[in-house]
Amino acid sequence: MQKVVSFYEKLPRGPAPEPQAKGLLGRYQKAYFGKNASARPIVHAIIFFTAIGYAQNYYFHLRHHKNNAH
Repeated sequence: MQKVVSFYEKLPRGPAPEPQAKGLLGRYQKAYFGKNASARPIVHAIIFFTAIGYAQNYYFHLRHHKNNAH
């Protein structure tokens, strides 16, 4: 039993320290999720998918109409 007691005596007390955000995704999550939750990630996703969709439309269809219509 003494081993168990000595193990728990060595553990830190109090609340755990706040983890530091690392990298681009970590900073983004810290900014918009958790305590500072907002709807901005939804807006960012809509803008991202709109831009990707337009790029695909341009590449597969609209670039052929640049100089002459069909």
